[in-house]
Amino acid sequence: MSVPAAGTAVDEATREALTALALGQASAFEQASGLREQWRQTSGLDPRAYSLVKIAALVAQDAPPASYLWQIAEALDSGASPKDILGVLIAVAPQVGVPRVVAAAPEIMVALDLELPTDADL
Repeated sequence: MSVPAAGTAVDEATREALTALALGQASAFEQASGLREQWRQTSGLDPRAYSLVKIAALVAQDAPPASYLWQIAEALDSGASPKDILGVLIAVAPQVGVPRVVAAAPEIMVALDLELPTDADL
């Protein structure tokens, strides 16, 4: 892979969109919101169930941390509870493996604004 030359021109709108994506900001996805809603409707699932299934998919994929920030917020907004999200982790563990669930747990804690355990807490 080559490294781009110094001074590569990147327009402001592209820079802002990439920054928003890197930070997991939902506003970067506003243009796709109609498509997301169409996919949800096509699935036949209610918004809560749809959000929980998407969290399960993130765990299965060993998704990057920013993905959890946005999807957990979507799940909570659609009526899912933190207990429901924990239920998803328990439900998918046999299929995706405990290591993936363990890797997802701190990301979900951060998305829920929970403090991560320190060495002293262990």
